[in-house]
Amino acid sequence: MNPVLKRFLIAGVAALPCAASQWTVDPAHSSATFAVKHMMVSTVRGSFTGIKGIVDYDPANPSATKTSFTIDAATVDTRNDDRDKDLKGENFFDVRKYPTITFVSKRLRQEGPGKLQLVGDITIHGVTKEVAFEVNGPTPPVKDMRGTLHVGGSATTTLNRKDFGLIWNKNLDGGGVMVGDDVDITVDVDLVQQK
Repeated sequence: MNPVLKRFLIAGVAALPCAASQWTVDPAHSSATFAVKHMMVSTVRGSFTGIKGIVDYDPANPSATKTSFTIDAATVDTRNDDRDKDLKGENFFDVRKYPTITFVSKRLRQEGPGKLQLVGDITIHGVTKEVAFEVNGPTPPVKDMRGTLHVGGSATTTLNRKDFGLIWNKNLDGGGVMVGDDVDITVDVDLVQQK
């Protein structure tokens, strides 16, 4: 391994404990949010609250860190009941047929202090594509009132919804379309060390 890259990897995960460990997502303090253009004039923002996940971390081999996340697609919330019903229906996520959104990591690379690139396969609407997340983190570990360690991180990427079969749209009389293609994704996680 390149010596400079090795130093970055060590620095980026030095905040984590020195023994190999497993961390799980605290769903009460974690979320996946998205933003997409509406009629090309405004941005609609929403979130998924039903997020679960595991991170396996070995300080002896940080680049071999493995992560997997599952999101309950039916937890989509844009603060508009009619729109949320549409998003859960056949024109979009079709949650009865595809109840979950999943991510499984393939590789992790340090890009600088506190900056990582996490590459893996994301499955949305039954379609799997490779995607790269830019990660800020991990934070330094913090103990809660029970003495359990927590670390946090935030991951971002942009996806084209049509790549996942989410193709519904409507042309507007004045030009443009009802829903933008590019969707900005942010995943914020509170990870809890397992004992």
